Amino acid sequence: MIAVLVIDMQNAFFEDPGLRARQEALVRSCNSVVTAALEGGGKVLLVKTEHERDRSTWTLNMLEDDQGFIFRGTAQADFVPGLLRADLPELAKTRDSAFFGTDLPLRLRNWDTDTIVLAGVSTHNCVAQTGADAYGHNIRVIYASEATDSEDPESAEAMQTILCREYRQQVLTVTEIRELFAK
Repeated sequence: MIAVLVIDMQNAFFEDPGLRARQEALVRSCNSVVTAALEGGGKVLLVKTEHERDRSTWTLNMLEDDQGFIFRGTAQADFVPGLLRADLPELAKTRDSAFFGTDLPLRLRNWDTDTIVLAGVSTHNCVAQTGADAYGHNIRVIYASEATDSEDPESAEAMQTILCREYRQQVLTVTEIRELFAK
């Protein structure tokens, strides 16, 4: 079974001017991958980052800077407008990887998932860390090229190159992913 994880398509990440300029195209590409999965019998999980104001979930750099980010229940934490969400399950995380401190391994096991397609932001951080941790769980990874983006394109490309070479992960176009689900 193949599952799609749409990672951090939240308002906070699109405060970056570069990502904001590409938001509509990225949402369209994510929606295309989600639609392909649903039509092809795959599963979809919307992953989001959320923190508590009391500092209990903050990362080390947030603690050091004494500045929180993406607080639960705020507009920053909301998914971006236009993203397909109807009746799709959601997973909240507090670290870059969707595996860290969550029930993601259980969900994927319950879905009998051996491959995940990753979409969303940021390619060099949350998407890449989730991909790296998937390898540790013996789950194959496909990155959706037009459905992932980053505020740091150079780091994103370097990270994907390493993950694809070292962990035998793939980068496929949205068209190729649609064909994969159509089989």
